[in-house]
Amino acid sequence: MRLKNYILTSIALVLSITTFAQSGLQKKADNLFNKFSFVDAASVYEELISKNDNANYATRQLADSYAYMRKPDAATVYYKKTVEQASVPNQYYYNYAQALRGVKDYKESRVWLKRYKESGGEINESAFLNDEYFLNSVFIAKANYSLKDINFNSKFSDFGAYEKDGNIYFVSSRDEGVSVKHTYGWNNEPFLDIYVKAKSNTDSIVNHKSKLKGDVNTVFHEGPLTISKDGTTMYFSRNDFNNQTLGRTEEGQTNLKIHKATLVDGEWTNIEDLSINSSAYSISHPALNNDETKLYFASDMPGGLGGTDIYYVDLTPTGFGTPQNLGSTVNTNKNESFPFINSEDNLFLASDGHAGLGLLDIFGTVADENNKIINVINLGVPVNSSKDDFSFFMNEDGLSGYFASNRDGGIGSDDIYAYDRVPPLKIEGTVTDTETNTPIANAVITLLDGLSNPIATLETDENGRFEINIDRNTDYYIQVKNDLYEDATLPITSKGIDKAVTSINADTGLNPQKKEVPPITELQPIYFDYNKFAIRPDSTTELDRIVNLMMTTYPDMIIKIESHTDSRGSSRYNGILSQERAKTTYNYLISKGVDLARISDYKGYGEQKLANQCADGVDCTEEQHQLNRRTQFIIIKTE
Repeated sequence: MRLKNYILTSIALVLSITTFAQSGLQKKADNLFNKFSFVDAASVYEELISKNDNANYATRQLADSYAYMRKPDAATVYYKKTVEQASVPNQYYYNYAQALRGVKDYKESRVWLKRYKESGGEINESAFLNDEYFLNSVFIAKANYSLKDINFNSKFSDFGAYEKDGNIYFVSSRDEGVSVKHTYGWNNEPFLDIYVKAKSNTDSIVNHKSKLKGDVNTVFHEGPLTISKDGTTMYFSRNDFNNQTLGRTEEGQTNLKIHKATLVDGEWTNIEDLSINSSAYSISHPALNNDETKLYFASDMPGGLGGTDIYYVDLTPTGFGTPQNLGSTVNTNKNESFPFINSEDNLFLASDGHAGLGLLDIFGTVADENNKIINVINLGVPVNSSKDDFSFFMNEDGLSGYFASNRDGGIGSDDIYAYDRVPPLKIEGTVTDTETNTPIANAVITLLDGLSNPIATLETDENGRFEINIDRNTDYYIQVKNDLYEDATLPITSKGIDKAVTSINADTGLNPQKKEVPPITELQPIYFDYNKFAIRPDSTTELDRIVNLMMTTYPDMIIKIESHTDSRGSSRYNGILSQERAKTTYNYLISKGVDLARISDYKGYGEQKLANQCADGVDCTEEQHQLNRRTQFIIIKTE
């Protein structure tokens, strides 16, 4: 990809994201982090830590956020806490070592760099010693993105993909289907035009019929572009030309200008040449900020830092303000181009002046609390390569988008690549009762590392659901507890799982807690006074114990009641007396809530079943006679 005459060069970006425990706050923090809004993300991570909401993960993210904000003093505080976590990924040893260099603690930095190496980490010593490379090394230590093929590249140059309202706009020098082709002497390819295809259309055929409808495309170069939120205004790059003739500088080069188009009846028309343009230099690669009050662009206008720089201009009801150079944090003495502003107003760009992996690389920028850009971060592989990588676009989700590259393995001179943020991986599931299959709310879920050290704790919701994010390529255990159920622990591994997988199911059934049930021995008898059938106060304790056993411990138990007298008195009288004792006992149990059906019979046996030798004519003490004045409980059935 050539810069200048070739209508644009490259910048692509991709964000960093990692999502752990899926509380609303967690999702909010990670969304901000992924979109490079590290100041706001740090505030939410701090809140998560204060609430102990997956605090280990929040601590790691907070440490990285402070590192990206160039606050090594704060970053070292949280990296120190991070490296003390059990089974923390070894990349944090490296991050901590780099942050310690930022506070000039070189001795401790060497300790953690050694530990990183001993744990299998590999480093570029010169990069580590280069303090300016610190933040890039922290960011690209993780595999942040994955690439996927698209089906509409051609054998020519394709770049500048821009997604809007279900359509993909892009720039291409293809011109299949046109008999007369105008070619560009620089690379002998047709001039660039803007094309559009429906994202839902999987047909790979994109030809001259797919060109943008209206007056935007000409016989010379057009693109790339940006579109307003309401979809009615487009800003796009175009060659400087008059009357079908290219405008050229004294050196014979062709400059670029930004034009404005309006959508009218499905066609882009009413082309306007912006007042900020000049035939003396290029202004190109337009990008609108989120509230459409600023237009960003690349330009080699006089007064820059060298090559092309990134500028912005205020959009006012009366026109355009004065172009403002973004300064030396963003711009270098080489080329910065292809600005893109994401939904959080963070800038991404292409540059061959910042420390990179090859020629043009894609970078994201970091702003402080006052929205001042304080750093640029290389997005790393696979977004960047040893060749030109540029024209970055990010969807509003912060997780997907496009960039272009002329790296090896492509179809044409420049190709469009789609990227996805390597999605967070989570464990999710439902905890249920194994007997009733009903969900269990408020079960305590504890995530343990491979050595059974606790990492995070949360509770199931009212539907028994839970979810918690985990690292990839790591072994875990999930422990599930509820006071009414037996504990359950199950192993979970994220090793060998495809990057496209976002969830591991961990549905768990809990067995109801088995009650401590005492073995049923013979139910104890109760005793009566001589010639009485009223329940004595000292008998209520045993009767109440029997009631509790029948209603709580053994809900299926069935008994029968047998009552007796001593041998004194006539047999006929003792039969009547014992029946009254049986009835009184029966009535007591029923009055306490025992179901009638649970007592199969109550019967008096008089003096027929003496408990000892005290029959008629035998001389016995009162204590011996007392043993015969009793009611006994016989178990008929129980489980």
